[in-house]
Amino acid sequence: MCRRFSLSAELNEVQAYFKIDNVITFYRKRYNIAPTQEMAVIMKSGNELHLDQSRWGLIPFWGKDAINANIDTVHVNPAYPKMIDRQRCVIPCNGFYYWRTVGKKTYPVRVVMPNRQLFGIAGLYENWRDTRGEEVRTCTLLMTNANSVIREFDTRMPAILDEEAMDVWLDSSVRGINYVRPYLRTYDETQMQVYPVSPMIENETFDSLECIQQMDLKVAWVKE
Repeated sequence: MCRRFSLSAELNEVQAYFKIDNVITFYRKRYNIAPTQEMAVIMKSGNELHLDQSRWGLIPFWGKDAINANIDTVHVNPAYPKMIDRQRCVIPCNGFYYWRTVGKKTYPVRVVMPNRQLFGIAGLYENWRDTRGEEVRTCTLLMTNANSVIREFDTRMPAILDEEAMDVWLDSSVRGINYVRPYLRTYDETQMQVYPVSPMIENETFDSLECIQQMDLKVAWVKE
């Protein structure tokens, strides 16, 4: 399960990379985004792409916050078909975190692209009303089969979208799981790197540049 990610790029970088037309939310760089926190999302309205925000984690009637959704089983849950057809979004990101197990201890690592570039993760959103009747947008990250890099940590990984897949994913005229599923492929492991980061990443209130800096660990658990 993916429970932490980062979006540490400048706003102009995000706008340029994703070809954002309108920014309709306050944007700030985030180094340690955790479930239930606000995060940036990209949505399409007409022919324009908007950068907005959403709470990470759907609030389903059947249980706890749904922060991740498995693309291979999502269609069997009655709550998801409408979202698959009409409520798709992209989560901008430039790194996500996992925990490496060595013996009885775990250590956080960050997964990035070789040049630390931005990428988009497929997401689904829902609008939910809180106890005061105020509408809250909530969002979940879609998971697909893990590549050889991520299988050390989990059998699933975020569904990373290339440019073509992103266009299809945000196209509201394309509906049905059978039409969008082929674009949610396992990402090429040769295009990913993993490096150790500060154990402070486990603290969801810790959100600074230190989160994404590589740790100089001279210990055996660091893979060659």
